[in-house]
Amino acid sequence: MSEKKKEHPKEKSKMHSRNKHRERYDFPSLIKSTPALAPFVTLNKYKDESIDFADPEAVKMLNKALMQHYYGIKHWDVPENYLCPPIPGRADYIHHIADLLCSSNYGRMPEGSKIKCIDIGVGSSCIYPIIGNAEYGWTFLAADIDPVAIKSAKKITTDNHSLKGAVYIKQQEKPKDIFFGIIRKEDRFDLSICNPPFHGSAEEAQAGTMRKLKNLNRNKDEKHVLNFGGQSNELWCEGGERKFIREMIRQSKKFSESCFWYSTLVSKQSNLKNILDALRNAEAVEVKTIPMGQGNKTSRIVAWTFLSPEEQKEWKDSRWSDQKD
Repeated sequence: MSEKKKEHPKEKSKMHSRNKHRERYDFPSLIKSTPALAPFVTLNKYKDESIDFADPEAVKMLNKALMQHYYGIKHWDVPENYLCPPIPGRADYIHHIADLLCSSNYGRMPEGSKIKCIDIGVGSSCIYPIIGNAEYGWTFLAADIDPVAIKSAKKITTDNHSLKGAVYIKQQEKPKDIFFGIIRKEDRFDLSICNPPFHGSAEEAQAGTMRKLKNLNRNKDEKHVLNFGGQSNELWCEGGERKFIREMIRQSKKFSESCFWYSTLVSKQSNLKNILDALRNAEAVEVKTIPMGQGNKTSRIVAWTFLSPEEQKEWKDSRWSDQKD
């Protein structure tokens, strides 16, 4: 016997107000944009249209439909066993960080191709540059250490006309470097974003995968573990996100005049104090912690700048006063 149709709130109120994904997925519209999604959509036990979120192919097809319907990206894919990112949460980061730029620019939203961003760890999906360019017209330099991810991201940018000339993909040749080898001395970026590796070991990452499968009511299954696992550099690094972000902070100080706002996602609340301590030790001039929430999950963005108030004013007056093309 099926369960009674579940009542849902009209919007996901914890998401950013400009996030296109605040409402439940509109599967009829998504299928109209991407007919190949149709076979993956069924009624769940509450009689709601949905997909099997434990099926990697279904999740990938949903993402393809979202990319096409909301961001005009007709050609999008990720290699097998690479992460298929949850798009609503990625969009939240972009909108919250856009608000930070706005608050730094006398309440005016900096938009257009003159706004230069770095994406550290772009991944195979190229997701942050796609959303940032579609929503605000920003241009991106996107870096990664993984040659397979680089090849995939490059293909996405070359196969979609809207991204040509707007997103540049660059491989980081030295895995221990974050900004060295990516930022040149003469470069100036308005923003740097990053979704760092979350876990501290392969075992911890696999345990996280098993929790995800359990939450999706799936038994332990090698095929799904592999598909949800992602690549090691996507999910884990030695010391986890705390060590990665501390190293990012250390390196960012070497490029203190190259970027207005550095930022990163911080998934674990328990890491926040340690990261804020590192920013104080690095003598960041200004630090912002921006809360985010999707469903029952909460996370936050930490952003920092080394520019003095005088340098910030000079930056915004010279670069943002007439930023639209």
